[in-house]
Amino acid sequence: MTTKNSNLATPVESVGNADDVQNVTVEVNSVPEQEAEPTSNEQLTVSEADFAEEDAALDAEQAGLSLDEETAEEQAAEEVDKNDLSGKSKQELVDMFSELLENEPVQTLRKSVEAIKIAFYKLHRAEVDAARKEFEALEGEGAEFTPQVDALEVRLKDLFKVYRQRRDEYIANLDSIKEENLKIKLSIIEELKELINSDETLNNTFAKFRDLQQRWKDTGVVPQAKVKDLWETYNLHVENFYNFIKINKELRDLDLKKNYEQKLALCEQAEALMVEPSIVDAFHKLQKLHDEWRETGPVANEYKESLWERFKSASSRINKQHQEYFESLKQEQLKNLELKRELCVKTEALAEQPHTSRKEWNKSSEKLLEIQKIWRTIGFAPKKDNTRIYERFRQACDRFFEAKREFYAGVKTEMEHNLQLKQEICEAAEALQNSEDWKHATEEIIALQAKWKGVGTVSRRYADQIWKRFRSACDTFFERKAQHFASVENEYEANLQKKLALIEEMSAADIKTGGYDLIKEFQRRWTEIGFVPIKHKDSVQKRYKEAVDAMFAVLRGSERDRSMNRFKERLQSMKGAGDKRMRNERERLYNKVRQMEQDIALLENNIGFFSKSKNAEAMIADIKEKIAKSKRELQDTIEKIHLIDNRAEEVAEGKE
Repeated sequence: MTTKNSNLATPVESVGNADDVQNVTVEVNSVPEQEAEPTSNEQLTVSEADFAEEDAALDAEQAGLSLDEETAEEQAAEEVDKNDLSGKSKQELVDMFSELLENEPVQTLRKSVEAIKIAFYKLHRAEVDAARKEFEALEGEGAEFTPQVDALEVRLKDLFKVYRQRRDEYIANLDSIKEENLKIKLSIIEELKELINSDETLNNTFAKFRDLQQRWKDTGVVPQAKVKDLWETYNLHVENFYNFIKINKELRDLDLKKNYEQKLALCEQAEALMVEPSIVDAFHKLQKLHDEWRETGPVANEYKESLWERFKSASSRINKQHQEYFESLKQEQLKNLELKRELCVKTEALAEQPHTSRKEWNKSSEKLLEIQKIWRTIGFAPKKDNTRIYERFRQACDRFFEAKREFYAGVKTEMEHNLQLKQEICEAAEALQNSEDWKHATEEIIALQAKWKGVGTVSRRYADQIWKRFRSACDTFFERKAQHFASVENEYEANLQKKLALIEEMSAADIKTGGYDLIKEFQRRWTEIGFVPIKHKDSVQKRYKEAVDAMFAVLRGSERDRSMNRFKERLQSMKGAGDKRMRNERERLYNKVRQMEQDIALLENNIGFFSKSKNAEAMIADIKEKIAKSKRELQDTIEKIHLIDNRAEEVAEGKE
């Protein structure tokens, strides 16, 4: 349909008979034809843009179901009401295509074929997407999905191949057909000339004239370059025929009146088109009215000028509306193209962005889905750019989702490895679930639980199953352990009461009489009593230690008293400071004090060194005990020296 000068003013009038020709040209829209005539998968307003339709158009193109530009005959064909196709199944669409190929001329099918393939691939894509989602729900996101062969799609492609072949043949023969039509119309003109010399009766001659007019109408298009001259010649000889045969006034007036009524109706129809809701439909209907105007005979001279001016005026207004509409549509489409380019840039940036986690992929996926939503709200770009910009957007989306699939394919491998690890953990837990080595098994199961937490996720298909298996093994062990220790708890409580009673007995015992043997007996009895509840363990142990320390303190105190008494008795046998034994004893004790002070200082110094080493608590406690014992002994020794000094003073003063 598109011609090299399609953006120029195009003549639409060489109308009627010779007396109607005004050498007038009416400007049609100056937008290039490919923009003025949207394909059947396009909508003319921004609000009608449909993302699914673009997907279907691109899918059909990728499937090889595309055609070159429209011919004039295809452009003139009736538009297809897409609502009539919206409820049809794929089978019904294929059957409709087959029926059209059988019954309709190939040059009238393009718009129907375009609409059928878009409606078909909308359904086809929806089915493939649903199958992919079902597959990924079972196999996990990122699993390799291959759609099944669609027999109806194969049938559609076969029908399209037949259609394209017939169309190509028609277009290849179109020039020769036009030339043949030209020859036919030239022969009709020659027959018009011969009618003038006919000897037949008026009725027969006029019947032949009407037959020639009908044959002229039925003959198809001729080469565009010949149209104007051909019409002028034809109309001239029509006029000559009327003038030559001198039709009686009544018959001529009747014919002129009929033509007047027809052209008056055409004017009214053209004027009604000015309020037609669809400017594009109004323009196409106007072209058909012009064709009818050409086919209508002359009118009386008094009406010829006024009728033509009326018809031309309506045509001019419709053409102006058509031109203005497509000019605004062009600007809107250019704006849409720029908006879509911006979305392509954003999508390409998302596709190139490195993602290392599912969280990042999910975040970017949400951004891309938002971009796609915005894309759906934007109308078509100029036709020459529309498919290309959508392919760019589609390719960027495909790159993003292909990278996402590759990522999840790696995740799937990792999840399979994680599943194997968790199965091994389950086996280990199941091997421990009947163990009665409570301490060891508890430690092992706790370690398995920690290991489980460290293992990554598995496929949703197995996650619940493998978790229940592990949980069951752990629960079995801990329930058995709880049952076991529930019976032990009563025994521990009895042991607690026994130990508390023993502590009371230790506190009341006469330790001075029983001595160390009694303490050992208490310690033995304590050891023989079993465990107590863990919450009382430290407190009861502390009370036991305090009781033992108190008994030892009592024994140490009585032992010291006896030692001091024996030392005092020895001093009584000595005769004062002059007694050599007293001096020697004092000197020995004095040296012992000095030695003990040095020993204590050394032990205290050693504590500082031990505190810097690991695991030194036991050594430090032992040293502190030695220091405390040495200090007690030091005090006792110093007290003995004081006793010697006091004894010496008493002897010197003569108190004895």
